[in-house]
Formats: sequence, C-alpha cells, structure tokens
Amino acid sequence: MTLSREQVEHVADLARLALTDEEKERFSEQLSSILEYAERLQALDTGDIPPTASVLPLENVLREDKVRPSLPHEDAMQNAPAQRDGYFEVPVVLEGNG
Repeated sequence: MTLSREQVEHVADLARLALTDEEKERFSEQLSSILEYAERLQALDTGDIPPTASVLPLENVLREDKVRPSLPHEDAMQNAPAQRDGYFEVPVVLEGNG
C-alpha cells in the first residue's frame, strides 16, 4: 500500500503538523513501508497461538516484600520546606469546584 501525497497531507492536518515538501515525500515512503509491513503481519495465521503466548519465559521480577528498618521520621522531615502536624506540607495543586 502506497500513501499518496494527499493522504500524508490529510494525516498531517489531523495531527496539526506543518510539513515541508521534503518531509511529505519522506513520510509518504516511511508510512507506506510501515503499512506494507502491517499488511504482511495481518496475513499471518495466528489462529493456533493463544492470546497470552510469549517468546520469553514467565518469571516474577518483583523482589520479596520484607519488613526492614526505614528512615526515621525526624530525618525524613529534616529538609522539608514546610510541614504541618508531622507531614510534608505542599501547595494546593487542584482546587475543587465547590
């Protein structure tokens, strides 16, 4: 599938992109190549492949959750620019409507 210059211009307009003539030509070739590859992938028979199939072995990459000592509260609050009632105080980011 080869994209025409008009199709590339249409996609650029949808994306609010201003393209030079050189970019339009280059993107026409690149996008056409991508679409041709997608067509090749669509032609593959994947009916016998389970949806969760993977070429990589499945293994848990998370560490074991262990209780261990953490930073003392006083040390954590030491460099806080502002604090209130033992917690970090930060400026309001979102305000409610009522």
